Amino acid sequence: MVSQMYSQIAVQKQLLILKELWEQYRGEPMGWSTILEKINSSDDIYRLTSEECLILYDSAPLHQLMDAAHHRRKLHNPTNKVTYLVDRNINYTNVCTINCQFCSFYRPPGHDETYTQTYDEIRQRIVELEAIGGSRILMQGGVNPDLDIDWYIGLINELRIHHPTIDLDCFSPIELEGIAEVTQSTTLEVLTRFKEAGMHGLPGGGAEMLVETVRKDVSPKKGHPDNWLRVMEEAQSLGLTTSATNVIGFGETNSNRIEHLNRIRQQQDRVLSLGHVGFTSFIAWPVQLESNTFGKRNKGANRFELGAGASEYLRHVAISRLFLDNVPHIQASWPTMGMGVAQMALLGGADDAGSTMMEENVVSASGTTKFSASEQELQTSILRSGFSPQRRNSDYEHLETPDTTNSLPEANCLPPSQLVELV
Repeated sequence: MVSQMYSQIAVQKQLLILKELWEQYRGEPMGWSTILEKINSSDDIYRLTSEECLILYDSAPLHQLMDAAHHRRKLHNPTNKVTYLVDRNINYTNVCTINCQFCSFYRPPGHDETYTQTYDEIRQRIVELEAIGGSRILMQGGVNPDLDIDWYIGLINELRIHHPTIDLDCFSPIELEGIAEVTQSTTLEVLTRFKEAGMHGLPGGGAEMLVETVRKDVSPKKGHPDNWLRVMEEAQSLGLTTSATNVIGFGETNSNRIEHLNRIRQQQDRVLSLGHVGFTSFIAWPVQLESNTFGKRNKGANRFELGAGASEYLRHVAISRLFLDNVPHIQASWPTMGMGVAQMALLGGADDAGSTMMEENVVSASGTTKFSASEQELQTSILRSGFSPQRRNSDYEHLETPDTTNSLPEANCLPPSQLVELV
């Protein structure tokens, strides 16, 4: 039986080689179906080139992309479990000097609506998280020139001492660059001191689109994409937990999106070769167009060409799973897409449902109406997608998972190829 199976795989591979040679002989470019056959028939993880990825992005039917991505997801994470995290976002300050056009959260220094939370206010939010069994805070704010490094080190020390069971994933690369500038030190020096104080990891925020032309248009003060990648690699060299993110819908091309993915994959290759953990996960979501300069600048007819609907988002999730063969986890974004679309993403490459997000102020400031969920909501959503919910920590280690759904029966998971393409 086993020998027959391997014989069938060998025949499939030979047929693919013959098909590819025939296409080359006829002078035809490789089609999307041939590329998907390579992915689906391989008993190993097939590495896509950027050129192949662009063909899939431009031409492959969504349901077949999702089917291939689900196949790839099972190679990375073969169990039927979908993980989730009980955590809280803490946006400790909204003071920022970067002025990203798509951000509705920030206020410039001196504005009447600026705030910076005190240590006690931040600690109270963590006490509330501990009460529901949370394991992590994701703490981000703006680039606030009034806060020096001693303020940050004092905060991390206080949280580590009083809340030792909570992972402290704090401060995006652009915040760290701002802190380094204020203190006239390097980002590596800042990261080293923060780790010594008790910081566990970094959020993946601030990547948006790692393409210089796109960044210059929407956030020119944020600096070159190399800066984000450099800070992340420094953090990874210190053993800090990191994730990679991507915001789509700025008017960029599919080639731009693949360039972003390729930069992450290249860095991950390098970091893993050095023996570091690298990015634990990848999370993408569409830009929100409400209540910000970017949305107002592009109102009218242009508005329909920006952002991303359900089918475009699901296509990007599937492409991400297929291309990022060295990143272990792909997360679905329910806060921006809603639970229904996030459930579809779990059938098209994603294996993580994100977090409860007990509090969130940045994305919600741009118009999302659903920005927190109970553990029961996440578990129910996972079960109704045909998977088993598994609570995790920031490092994707499995934790004891309470049954909050009164033993809701697990649904049978339909193959993505049977799904109807969304509009």
